[in-house]
Amino acid sequence: MIGLKKKKVLPTQRFQSLDLLATLVAVVDGDGQVLFANAALEDALGISRRSITGTHFPDCFTEPQLLKNALAGARGNEFAALRYDARLKRVAHDVLPVHVVVAQTDVVGEVVVELLPLEQQARQEREERLIDQAQANKELIRNLAHEIKNPLGGIRGAAQLLQMDLESKDLIEYTQVIIHEADRLQSLVDRLLAPHRRPHVVGDVNIHEVCERVRSLILAEFPKGLRVVRDYDTSIPEFRGDREQLIQAVLNIAHNAAQALAARIAAGDAQIRFRTRVGRQVTFGKQRYRLALELHVIDNGPGVPDSIKDRIFFPLVSGRDGGSGLGLTLAQTFVQQHHGLIECDSEPGRTDFKLLIPLP
Repeated sequence: MIGLKKKKVLPTQRFQSLDLLATLVAVVDGDGQVLFANAALEDALGISRRSITGTHFPDCFTEPQLLKNALAGARGNEFAALRYDARLKRVAHDVLPVHVVVAQTDVVGEVVVELLPLEQQARQEREERLIDQAQANKELIRNLAHEIKNPLGGIRGAAQLLQMDLESKDLIEYTQVIIHEADRLQSLVDRLLAPHRRPHVVGDVNIHEVCERVRSLILAEFPKGLRVVRDYDTSIPEFRGDREQLIQAVLNIAHNAAQALAARIAAGDAQIRFRTRVGRQVTFGKQRYRLALELHVIDNGPGVPDSIKDRIFFPLVSGRDGGSGLGLTLAQTFVQQHHGLIECDSEPGRTDFKLLIPLP
């Protein structure tokens, strides 16, 4: 062992795992000089890691003194971690509101500064709510549907037996109403249970074939006054999934959009856009993915009513008279079975449903 020298570990090697985080992270010394910046911070600032390293990190904020005070507190061991809100300056972009977390490392004189974009933090919380909500919906639907199904069969059977013993046409009409309504409810129950009954058939999926199938179905139903525009990234690879489920998910969203566009279809200027892109280093569903499919279904309709914006993926919630309120619930279920998520951003004149699915 005599004569061996201990190899010095560079900051870029020690902190390489920080590149896997979606949050923005800088490791600085006690005076605020940057020792390491992760890939997410590099992307957010719009400058290379090499350019960031060695700079005075407080100068990257609109109020540098806040971070200077935090670093002074870290040097004096006044806290284990300090949190505050700030605004990060960026090259060729607007300032970014962030939540700052300052904490010491296990090396004296080294401080980790973690920045959580406030918009991203709100988005992650919204995604977590969507996932929890979808799971609760799934259990509610299954339990409710099974509770309805058995007595419904008894009601229909009793009405049929009663009808066989009736001679009056007026009374037979009443039993026919009972049978018809029982069948309608049975159809609703079958639709509620459909995603949980059907096996997940996995194969290679080309998302543009899915979009083209949906496009042809929508244009067949709405042949006049509606344009369905393609905006595809043809470099998107195939992935493993259930093609029929994804067709149904996209069709449910596009069909809802077409129905919401009734006034614009009548005016002849209705439009639905299918936009596909690849997202890189995307975080959703509490996980980070190197690559993810982003499929946007965008329409120029009136937008989702404010009264149901937070509930559009709930079962039996519909913004249209006569709507079953199952289309978006089923779409979310199908996409989540692909480890993905559907998000909605809506305002008058533009509604964007974004499907996120991990890519290999």
